[in-house]
Amino acid sequence: MKIVYMGTPDFAVPALEKIIEQGWDVPLVIAKPDRPASRGHKMQMCDVKKRALELGLTVETPEKVKKNPELVAELKAIDPDFIVVAAYGKILPQEILDVPRYGCINIHGSLLPKYRGAAPIQRAVLNGDPESGVTIMYMAAECDAGDILAQQSVPLAGKTSEQAFEELSVLGGDLLVDSLPKILSGQLTGMPQDASQATYAAMISKDEALIDWTKGAKALESHVLGMYSWPIAFTYLDGEVFKIHAAEALDQKTSAAPGIVVSAGKKGIGIACGDGRVLVLKKVQLPGKKAMDASAFLLGHTVEIGTVLG
Repeated sequence: MKIVYMGTPDFAVPALEKIIEQGWDVPLVIAKPDRPASRGHKMQMCDVKKRALELGLTVETPEKVKKNPELVAELKAIDPDFIVVAAYGKILPQEILDVPRYGCINIHGSLLPKYRGAAPIQRAVLNGDPESGVTIMYMAAECDAGDILAQQSVPLAGKTSEQAFEELSVLGGDLLVDSLPKILSGQLTGMPQDASQATYAAMISKDEALIDWTKGAKALESHVLGMYSWPIAFTYLDGEVFKIHAAEALDQKTSAAPGIVVSAGKKGIGIACGDGRVLVLKKVQLPGKKAMDASAFLLGHTVEIGTVLG
């Protein structure tokens, strides 16, 4: 089996490793170009490129895939059975989709048609969904709209976005290597998506990390889980950014207004929420400081009952 692999972030690494473990031929890996790192602006290669080079694979990083006749000609010369795509970050034109003998296959981090788009895993956690999963699908010209080949779900309860990413990236690789031989043999065929059920998962912005204390405690617990490990949920304490790395919604009721501190001690910092319940901050961070358990934070910082966050 001959496969051209296209991917960029760490989510796409396990699938590439699984393909190599199967002994399948990967004549080319395509990833996004190196970009300046946030600190020092030193050029940094993406996770897929780094791992592919470690595996001794040929890697190319074209600036564009649309209107790139040289790339199309190269892919046609390779004559792959499949092009496999995982979080590559660019929409492929039809002339590339038409190249592989058995189609372009995508690994998508949601149970399609729910959460098409750039941030499916994080949106599922942010929304407090009970489960998420991965979909193996044929690629189409429209974003994440191709026929579904296989799906597998996992529970999300209590998991951060980071934990869900890691779990689903491995699951995606396993489901891919199970699916490709079945596509070749005709055991697996695509099923059209119900477009009426489609939802869109937009890219996450830093501004979204700000906590809105008028929301319910359980929704804010999901917000903290969903924003970890980037960009990290935050509020304001005495005018300073106060990052929340972990929190827990309690059934405890309070008559205090949203955003008011109602408890502070060994169990954490309890904050009143919009539904009259309490969110306990478990792990927190001030600017320039390390993240720490809230109980340890309180040993060096006084947070009075009645303090207003936000």
